[in-house]
Amino acid sequence: MACSFLNTEEASPAALTDLCLTYVSQNLECFCVKRPDGSFCFREAVLFPQELADQLLAKMATEGLLNDSTVGVFRNCEYLRLRRACIRTARISAEAFQKALCPHRLLELDAARVNADLTIPDILQGLATNKYCQESLQRLVLTGLTMSSLEEPIWYRFSALQGLRSLSLANVDFYDSGLGDVCSLPRLESLDLSNTSVTNLSPLLGLKERLRSLTLHQLKRLEMSTAQLLGVIGQLNVLQHLDISDDKQFTSDVARQLLGQPGILPALVSLDVSGRKQVTDAAVKAFVEERPGMTFVGLLATDAGFSDFLSGEGNLKVTGEANETQICEALRRYSEREGFVREALFHLFSLTHVMEKPRPDILKLVVLGMKNHPSTLNVQLAASACVFNLTKQDLAAGMPVRLLSTVTQLLLEAMRTFPNHQQLQKNCLLSLCSDRILQEVPFNRFEAAKLVMQWLCNHEDQNMQRMAVAIISILAAKLSTEQTAQLGAELFIVKVSSLMRTLVHKYSYWKCWFLA
Repeated sequence: MACSFLNTEEASPAALTDLCLTYVSQNLECFCVKRPDGSFCFREAVLFPQELADQLLAKMATEGLLNDSTVGVFRNCEYLRLRRACIRTARISAEAFQKALCPHRLLELDAARVNADLTIPDILQGLATNKYCQESLQRLVLTGLTMSSLEEPIWYRFSALQGLRSLSLANVDFYDSGLGDVCSLPRLESLDLSNTSVTNLSPLLGLKERLRSLTLHQLKRLEMSTAQLLGVIGQLNVLQHLDISDDKQFTSDVARQLLGQPGILPALVSLDVSGRKQVTDAAVKAFVEERPGMTFVGLLATDAGFSDFLSGEGNLKVTGEANETQICEALRRYSEREGFVREALFHLFSLTHVMEKPRPDILKLVVLGMKNHPSTLNVQLAASACVFNLTKQDLAAGMPVRLLSTVTQLLLEAMRTFPNHQQLQKNCLLSLCSDRILQEVPFNRFEAAKLVMQWLCNHEDQNMQRMAVAIISILAAKLSTEQTAQLGAELFIVKVSSLMRTLVHKYSYWKCWFLA
């Protein structure tokens, strides 16, 4: 059974609410006045429905529009009431965070990968100023944040947030000294310590009667033996979700020993050992059969997952590389894990060669990986190759225009990010050379024409040059007179620059030859 196709909603135009939020976030200055400190404030006091306030904040963060000025509109807690605040990748200062977000009665805060100016102590200090948040905040995501500067002592602790049920500290320089504080939280049920600097997990025993989800992906500095680690994990009596995967593919036998321990973690419904070696189908099958309530097993980049029992096509979901279902599940679950995304795309590429029907469901998963890892060459290389296979010839005709538009913008971004990588550029050009994309799909055609033109002036592959010329000719026909003139001017500049580089290279060669 293959991945389910996208539903009709995915192929439909964007929702009116989403379009309106996009317009407001991109034109915020039209609706606002500036305070003396430069922050924005709505001209008129408009009462937003609570869910829309959350959505507007998330939209601004997603679009890269959330900063010290724009976040100011959320200082008015009476008209813009936040409950589930998402500020992922935003660029805001500690002062702006405290003024705009901390007065709200937050239930959740997702601050993953915000800029380094806003540290974890800044966030904890800000939240601690709101007595309501100390009890009401249930979910806190601090993935990829900075703990503090070397000179700055940490005065504020996690234990001030007594209502926390879920905490993510993935990819944070978090050490043993803070783990005891976290494990004193009276309601904590879910903890993510992936890629932290924790060396000893013994403090987790303080949570053994309430911890239901534990993620220990790629614990790079753990100093516990396998027996010691399993001795702690085995006492977490109510644990339902355990992730001990590792995309560095170390040779630790912790997965093998865990699978071989009868009776351990009887309440488990989800286990991820992706990237671990010495894992066999027989051991996994025996482990799952002993726990009939299990719904997920992660087996990507292991030696397991090839039996019918672990196909992933029934109630038991499986990540792996044995079939399309497993690969799609891996792309869905591991979208933020660079190594696993690369691994899954590598295996997906071999399957896309033989696909004869449009698969927007799979293309959407490829897009997710491209979005989350724009600066990772291996991910972009594998993803762009998959995009070509999924959109070549008549396959593009069966793809939703909105999805193709997103894909095209991501291909252009990849071309900008890696201008000197020939295979990546070739993959992107091959995908762009599609009548459906060039004629019907909305994207920045002027920017695309510039990128293709720059490639054309710097490469001599005749087959690719012919294709690039064909792309530019179609794009140019859709540009305004001003854009066409600017494109011609930039072409002249690129040609002169190319000629100068050639002359400098020849001069250096003859100079060296003459002096020799």
